[in-house]
Amino acid sequence: MDELRFKIDAFQPDTIPMARLAEYMAELAALLGNKDSVHFVRLDAGSVEMVHRVDPVDRPKVEARLGALRAGDGATDAVRAFRCLDDMLANDNAVGTLADAGAVLIDFPGRTRPKPVDYGAFNEQGSLDGVLVKIGGLADIVPVHLQEVGEAGQVHICQARRDLVREMAPHIFGGPLRVQGTGRWRREPNGAWKMAHFTIAAFEVLDDAPLVDVVKRLRDVPGSGWRAVEHPLTTLADLRGKDERLH
Repeated sequence: MDELRFKIDAFQPDTIPMARLAEYMAELAALLGNKDSVHFVRLDAGSVEMVHRVDPVDRPKVEARLGALRAGDGATDAVRAFRCLDDMLANDNAVGTLADAGAVLIDFPGRTRPKPVDYGAFNEQGSLDGVLVKIGGLADIVPVHLQEVGEAGQVHICQARRDLVREMAPHIFGGPLRVQGTGRWRREPNGAWKMAHFTIAAFEVLDDAPLVDVVKRLRDVPGSGWRAVEHPLTTLADLRGKDERLH
């Protein structure tokens, strides 16, 4: 592993934009890891070939990292860098290889990889839970921003009729709401489904009391059967299938 070569077939050294070359180099460094031990040497002619070397002390680490990636057991950051490089190649209508002394270590299919199936967008009934954090707009259908409760705090940009938004407005920055309606979904090129927007048809205010308090109230109801449940918190969380603070 004296010199590694990353080849891009769609460019020449005098045609690849400098900014794009820098992006490739950054992701290649992330793929190899051990960034302090990987050094750019030169750019060879023909197709674009980025020649780089690895310090001898860290060559076994780089070899092991690439071997794990080939075996389908690569480190998370290495897998991310591989996918990013392959996406870049596909966008540039190119394919690539990473080679050592002429032996290909990793193939990047780029433009030759199978095209994802376009399923088109579709509507699906559903519900979202979160805190109302923003409303506004001049049209009859008003944007409504709902933020999930929890560490991630993802914000869903929804929409609703003006009359419904007037009913929701007093709850802004208050307790969590559950909105029911119709989501518009699209499939991303990587196969993941993404919600484009959500149209709210109705809402309800959720009880944000802790589960411990909810269980206590349930056990106080005569004949509820909750006093006989051995693990009430787990049972209630399983029944809810939601964030444990929302009931």
